[in-house]
Amino acid sequence: MGSRDTRHGRLWTWLDERLGLAELEKLAKKKEVPVHRHTVWYYLGGMTLFLFAVQVATGILLLFYYRPSAEEAYESIQFLMAEVQFGWLIRSIHAWSANLMILTLFVHLFSVLLLKAYRPPREITWFSGVGLLGLALGFGFTGYLLPWNTLAYFATKVGTEITGVVPVVGLFLARILRGGDEVTGAALTRFYGIHVAVLPALAGVLIGLHLYLVQKLGMSVPPGVERAGGPRRTMPFFPSFLLRDLVGWLSALAILAALAAYYPIELGQKADPFASAPAGIRPEWYFMFMFQTLKYLPSYILGIEGEVVGVVGFGLAGLFLLLIPLLDRRTARGEPSRMFTWIGIAIIAYMVVLTYLGYTVSPTK
Repeated sequence: MGSRDTRHGRLWTWLDERLGLAELEKLAKKKEVPVHRHTVWYYLGGMTLFLFAVQVATGILLLFYYRPSAEEAYESIQFLMAEVQFGWLIRSIHAWSANLMILTLFVHLFSVLLLKAYRPPREITWFSGVGLLGLALGFGFTGYLLPWNTLAYFATKVGTEITGVVPVVGLFLARILRGGDEVTGAALTRFYGIHVAVLPALAGVLIGLHLYLVQKLGMSVPPGVERAGGPRRTMPFFPSFLLRDLVGWLSALAILAALAAYYPIELGQKADPFASAPAGIRPEWYFMFMFQTLKYLPSYILGIEGEVVGVVGFGLAGLFLLLIPLLDRRTARGEPSRMFTWIGIAIIAYMVVLTYLGYTVSPTK
């Protein structure tokens, strides 16, 4: 015990006796990370987690001033930005970190897909990751309405109308989200509750599961490296990998600070439910490829409404993405398989092209 005092100090010893820090230290030193030309993609998971932590921290600060009602939501944010010291900066960091978190989550997911890191025994890790992507999109959708400005109101109205075309359960889901037939203060209150309570609780469970599985199973090695055999290079997680991760987090923080300072998020005009929708209303960039697809679909396809076909198609595409570990049987058996690699590349290309068109082609609807 004396040597431990000399090496770490009395505080460490006191905490170790109660929390078992020595065991955690031993586990951290034992954990190793594979080193190869694709190792850079390993840092995206930690980057996404860091940005989520920024979301939580800034979100809690915003909660001190936000009032979730149609009468006071806009004014509370106006007060936050104009009167509260650095309030505008906290709100901008919260908004920009949400965008960067979803971006890094998309890149992380598709890097896992292309590197076939979903193969056995990591299927549940993939399932939890896809679930976290869905929750991140849910955070973006519900948080967008909370300022109760014109663009947020009408974008949410369009989004819930699209939800309403889902066969069988669509109208029910739309009413649940809106709290009625239209987007009103009831919808704002529900979106607020979902955004600050329901989604964080679900995200906490899935993040815990995801981290546990990554810790238990370790980081996957690309199939090509695995088939090559021979000795594999590794680096210790602590401190080598963790310090590199920390550099990425600091870089993300610097980017966030620059974006928030030079491109602060504007509040816009307060929502008026009785006004006409502004021209060229568009969703956030991470929904743009879906929005643009629905615009290109004809009114009817084989006697079925085009929007219904599109929404069902995206639902099936999401289910396909979730079930890839069960569908890619060749990779599961350790055999070379290029089909799902090309499927992943096709999905990325489709999303990028449709998003680009959404911002460059003049809206027709």
